[in-house]
Amino acid sequence: MGHFEVRNLLLSKKLKLSETRVLIIDDNQIRYNMLMEMFQSKDHLAQGLLLDDLKSFEKQLNTSWDLIIFGRAYDLKMEQAVTLIQASKQVNIPVILLRPTEYKPEQYEYFIHKGIYDIIDLQEPEHCYISLVRALSYSRALQSKQHLLQDLENAKTQAQSLVEEQHKACAVIEEGIHTQANPEYLELFGLKSEEELIGLPILDILQPENLNDFKNRFKKITQGQFDYARFDLSTQNQNAKTQNPLKIEFLPGLDEDSLSLTIEVGGAQQSTNTQPQQNNSSSISNLFPQINRALINQPAKANALVIFSLADCPDSIFDLSWQDANKYFEGIQNFLKEQTNQTIFNIYPGVYGILLQAGSDSLLESRISNLHVLQKPQLQEINFQAYNFHLKIGVAPIIAHDFHENNFSELLTQAYNSRISAQPSESDLQMSASLESTKIELAPLVEAPISQESAPVIIETIETASVDVPTITPVSKPENVIKQDVSHQSSPILRQIANSLEKGEIRIKYQQLYDKQDTNLYTYQVTSGFIYENQWKKISNLIELDEDIELSIKLDRWILVEACKQLHNFIHQYPEAKIIVNLNRHVLFHDKQFPELVSKLITIVGSRATHPIILQFDEEDLAKNIVEAQKNIAILREHGADIAVRRFGSSISSEIILQQSDITHLTLDEKYTLMLNKENTTQALQEMIDKYQEIKPVEFLLTQLDDMNSFANAWNVEARFLQGDYFQKKLDQLTDVQDQ
Repeated sequence: MGHFEVRNLLLSKKLKLSETRVLIIDDNQIRYNMLMEMFQSKDHLAQGLLLDDLKSFEKQLNTSWDLIIFGRAYDLKMEQAVTLIQASKQVNIPVILLRPTEYKPEQYEYFIHKGIYDIIDLQEPEHCYISLVRALSYSRALQSKQHLLQDLENAKTQAQSLVEEQHKACAVIEEGIHTQANPEYLELFGLKSEEELIGLPILDILQPENLNDFKNRFKKITQGQFDYARFDLSTQNQNAKTQNPLKIEFLPGLDEDSLSLTIEVGGAQQSTNTQPQQNNSSSISNLFPQINRALINQPAKANALVIFSLADCPDSIFDLSWQDANKYFEGIQNFLKEQTNQTIFNIYPGVYGILLQAGSDSLLESRISNLHVLQKPQLQEINFQAYNFHLKIGVAPIIAHDFHENNFSELLTQAYNSRISAQPSESDLQMSASLESTKIELAPLVEAPISQESAPVIIETIETASVDVPTITPVSKPENVIKQDVSHQSSPILRQIANSLEKGEIRIKYQQLYDKQDTNLYTYQVTSGFIYENQWKKISNLIELDEDIELSIKLDRWILVEACKQLHNFIHQYPEAKIIVNLNRHVLFHDKQFPELVSKLITIVGSRATHPIILQFDEEDLAKNIVEAQKNIAILREHGADIAVRRFGSSISSEIILQQSDITHLTLDEKYTLMLNKENTTQALQEMIDKYQEIKPVEFLLTQLDDMNSFANAWNVEARFLQGDYFQKKLDQLTDVQDQ
């Protein structure tokens, strides 16, 4: 019988000898020691870090890790850690869970769905080690894929640059030794022939001033971490015939163990600060190969080239300095990256492209149609000054099997010269028809007197024992009669609203909520605004709308219809999606036909979700007439809508609203988010939530969680939904976080 040697590549020496970076979240030094000893006993070159608090974790997410192992932490839950990782740049790091004390085997699937890669038990060291190695292998595979794609892009760009510039000094390095060099490299360091160079260590030629920094970088580069491969180096080599610093870059060589070293010389030198832009940009000459590689590596049934071009910009841009003008164009590119989450091809200043893909022609058409909102006027800030820009968007379909370089120029021209428009679908037309058919019929414009207990309030904050305690002061009753029929001529801002509404230039923003229970994953809050005197104006709670009730109602109706059009397109991909639309009080109190419009829209949207449309009103607006609000809310619910309250806790009527109205969705006032910054005020916030929960079981939403710290601290109170820029920024179209 022959002898067969079985070898598992997961246990290879190559994996062991490459440095493994492990972040361990635990409050027990002994468990940390056991894990590190496990790696060391198997001859792994491992480096670990132990922490058990949120602030340290936030800091460490800015560095690179191969594995994250979660045990127990002082102020960090497992669900928090996974969520924060998935919202960071290191979204693909495998997270291993140390088996909890109360763990049961049937919980395994629950933890996997929560984002855990695997669960290990330190009492079973061999099984634990195998699980860790599998996770490490998976992590390295993802890193390698990312590096290879980046290296390929860099290599293609580098080759193109070398052809165009011929100002690169190049050498081939194997195991730290020179094996080849071009004439430019020899001339740069005062060498007469290649024979003088071959066999010399790289340190003998480069002679870096900061030797330790170079050694650390070079070690990482030889391990395949090419994020460190482009940098400035100050040389001490007296023969170097160029000024410091040298602008050098390492790229993968043709052979497996070789590296290509290039140094910019002559007129080709550029600041390394431009590298991120270079990595994401393209000229027309190399745009085809980039798109072609994307089509090969990420095939899809339906593909299109979309071109964004600057249709209009203010004349003042041309009076800016070169640096600030460059910021303007970079800002446009960043805007497109944020809104589309696609690789942006910088074709020409003010002209950008993306490859848009989908699983079917109908879905691609839907995605293209949704892009039309990006053609509305936009604002960006440069040195505290706002500047507008206006984009034209064109598209050309790509037939993958007929995509060739010889017809690419024609495709590019077609995309540039076309212009997408919101081609109305049958459902869009039905929604617009519904808006027209339900004419505005105003209810009486006299509001009932406001009781003292439901009067609007002014909230003042005083500092007491380092805790912000709100004191409540009732204000005088407003006039009972609402002014109407005020000419737009008396209010410039109302004229602007009417003009923007007529042109369809009201901007609608969508922001996805985070659900701690992981059941309503696709719920989005809808806000709106417009540009007025080169500044952004929010529409909700805009006092000027009290002067023209009919305009306010028209505005809210239009916003609701447009949001429903987005929702209808979006549910093709996410059938359970819901929207929370922020509205003003006038449409609730004075539009008698509004429930009919809501009912028609829900039918046309065709969602599988119960109550796909949630209408959200301000607490103080409801507090002005709780009885009437309760009656109208009941009618809206009968017509299929659900109701939410924003700025909950901003008036003295919070408890009364809970007791007397059928509302369970409550968006807490923004001031409560500030209470998360301190432990004692966080506890006070939880006590307030407990008090409301005793009145009625409700679901709270915390807003303005715009950084990691506030987002993580929100897990310490029983608010089910979280909203803020950390999880997802406000976007012009509905987008799932996992697609970003």
